[in-house]
Amino acid sequence: MTKIVIIGGVAGGASAAARARRLSEDAQIIMLERGPFVSFANCGLPYHIGGDIKDRDNLLLQTPDSFLARFNVDVRVMNEVISINRSEKTITIKNLVDNTEYQESYDFLLLSPGAGPIVPPIPGINNSLTFSLRNVPDMDRIIASIKDNKPQHATVVGGGFIGLEMMEAFHQLGIKTTLLELADQVMTPVDREMAGFVHKEIKDKGIDLRLGSALQEVVETETGLTLSLSTGEALDTNLLIMAIGVKPETKLANEAGLQLGELGGIYTNDQLQTSDPFIYAVGDAIEEKDFVTGNQTLVPLAGPANRQGRMAADNMLGRNESYQGTQGTAICKVFDLAIASTGKNEKTLKREGISYEKVFVHTASHASYYPGTEIVSFKLLFSPETRKILGAQAVGKDGIDKRIDVMAVAQRAGMTVDQLEHVELTYAPPFGSAKDVINQAAFVANNLIKGDTKAIHFDEVDHLNENQILLDVRNPAELINVGYIKGAMNIPVDQLRQRLHELPKDKEIIIYCQVGLRGNVAYRQLVNNGFKARNLIGGYRTYSFANA
Repeated sequence: MTKIVIIGGVAGGASAAARARRLSEDAQIIMLERGPFVSFANCGLPYHIGGDIKDRDNLLLQTPDSFLARFNVDVRVMNEVISINRSEKTITIKNLVDNTEYQESYDFLLLSPGAGPIVPPIPGINNSLTFSLRNVPDMDRIIASIKDNKPQHATVVGGGFIGLEMMEAFHQLGIKTTLLELADQVMTPVDREMAGFVHKEIKDKGIDLRLGSALQEVVETETGLTLSLSTGEALDTNLLIMAIGVKPETKLANEAGLQLGELGGIYTNDQLQTSDPFIYAVGDAIEEKDFVTGNQTLVPLAGPANRQGRMAADNMLGRNESYQGTQGTAICKVFDLAIASTGKNEKTLKREGISYEKVFVHTASHASYYPGTEIVSFKLLFSPETRKILGAQAVGKDGIDKRIDVMAVAQRAGMTVDQLEHVELTYAPPFGSAKDVINQAAFVANNLIKGDTKAIHFDEVDHLNENQILLDVRNPAELINVGYIKGAMNIPVDQLRQRLHELPKDKEIIIYCQVGLRGNVAYRQLVNNGFKARNLIGGYRTYSFANA
């Protein structure tokens, strides 16, 4: 009889326990959790604070009793593993209720400790009004503080998933909110020009967004907290949430002499074994293989953790399953917007020296003549050599999850941008367009590859030389209502054929329109008439949000 001991519940550990029982009725399965809850929806915690999820019990997915009844798993909450003796294949456990210690043997051990919030050593950070959010007790403490102290103002430090979700929760509760972010953007899985749409949404909702701003000191006062910022400013607040990121929980693994990776997570091979073949590890604590580059990466997401837990259970019970890498597919709701991504972003491709090309398209979420259409802003990154998909990002109010899910599947299937042109997606006026956003992005990408379009990007337009001129091919009313790039001459695309004589043939003409579509029409007219030209990919919409 195989004895499997699992350290940590939630996504990875609980998935492994359930899968192991489905595969073997004879295995002895023990799951140890140092907290009071073994399986809870940690991604749902901010939504309960904000009131979207009314019933707290809806966050508690399984209890020790329900796990025992359905899966015959011996679940022990408030039991913390304090050491691993690998040579004896035993662990030492501390019962946190009565502080007694005892030992348990194992045939296979699974580590699923997750990742803990990063709390930097900022002076004054340890006070009664500062919180991080990792689990149900953290959530309960935040709710209790709101109820008891009735804060007028809250500050969130960190513009990642939890920071953005907590910002929105406070806004829904009618609490004035400041969001501090050290970087020049929120939501770092996407690139800055895509985050620009989110910055506008945050500001439009009345949030005090401060980018490039770090917390340096916290002083507790009679009325709350005074925060000192790296900008030299001071900020008074009544509640502080630290959400600057998470780090793998590796203390137990490290003390047991298990190998850690270069990024600080627990090393695992493709079978999710650690450096000890009898110990497996899954979830936010481990380094896994990046699907695009094959390099090690840290991706604290529930989807990969669930799949890894299932796979580790297979392998502990004699199967040979290999983890196929993590793409980092993710989405976040920010008020009325959704922002999502899969694969690598441009920042990372630059840093890792991977050659890429990019295109932007902005088009309707469904047929523009059907009510309720919204703009999908979409960025596609691909390899100019292999034409494989390197990454994709999308932002908008409708259809964002659909597009990034399609791109995640296309990327995992190894599709090229040539093949992406032929992806056949559902179409009816309420749901999509005959030429979907994804098809359109592929058309633009293939125009670049074939030389049918010569591109210029938003970050190059402000650095033109004397041999280039800027041509705006939108209608004059758009310049007044939407804005324009300084120094551009204006010839609407529908007048261009009749006014070609106004343009110089000895200079390169940099064309732009609102989203790039009319610019491409103008580009073809110009090059077919012997002009040198380039088209601003993504048009004025990409340029303006990138520079917002």
